[in-house]
Amino acid sequence: MPGNNTRLQIPGRGRPYLMAHRGNRALLPENTRSAFQRALEDGADILETDLHLTHDSVFVCIHDGTVDRTTDGTGKVASFTLDELRRLNAAASHPELPPEPIPTLQELADWLPAELGLALELKSDRFLEERVVENLISLLHSAGIHDRTVILSFSQERLGAVQAQDPELPIGWITLSRIWPLADVALLGPFWPLLFLNPFYVSLAHRRGQLVAPLDPAPEPRLRYYQLLGCDAILSDHPHLTAPALERLRSNWR
Repeated sequence: MPGNNTRLQIPGRGRPYLMAHRGNRALLPENTRSAFQRALEDGADILETDLHLTHDSVFVCIHDGTVDRTTDGTGKVASFTLDELRRLNAAASHPELPPEPIPTLQELADWLPAELGLALELKSDRFLEERVVENLISLLHSAGIHDRTVILSFSQERLGAVQAQDPELPIGWITLSRIWPLADVALLGPFWPLLFLNPFYVSLAHRRGQLVAPLDPAPEPRLRYYQLLGCDAILSDHPHLTAPALERLRSNWR
């Protein structure tokens, strides 16, 4: 994979960035407009969401490859057209709440406030297809959010497919096992125990100009350690709890 150290910059926001994992999924249905709105109100700097494609190749914000866990339907996301998918209730796990549709990336981009960044995790090998990547990049440009978006994946191949077409779009690699920073990406998302196994991880990444955002959806017990290391972004399932804890540490963050 050719080099890419393009850094994600959120105008008017200082690091460490608070990244809301699927919105505020602790209080509201994950990857829905209500979860994204709540994360904004909580003080998130970046919204993280997951991308799949419908049968008719529309980008939609859903984590799993099936709709079974998060909606009132069953089946693979890729087997539904957008019209069919829109009939499902993405808030089915919260019966006390009004129904919500699975949002499209275009809808999220149209709503995204100017002060927020966006992290998109590619969940499908459809993102190895040249036309799919072209359409994704075109959407980011036309929506005016290209400059504040980072593309994430556990798959180096998917990241490479994006990078091959748009070297200026920041990419971030997530890992559960690699103890040393991977070169040639702008952002690294190591599973949090790796930062204890290798306390030099962040400093090594910083020498290459890379940012580090630990994969840690419940980070409060480790915030002071992340402060000591100088992590650049903090992921959270519950930004309403993480934001005030992070704010108390920001003034002394490395």
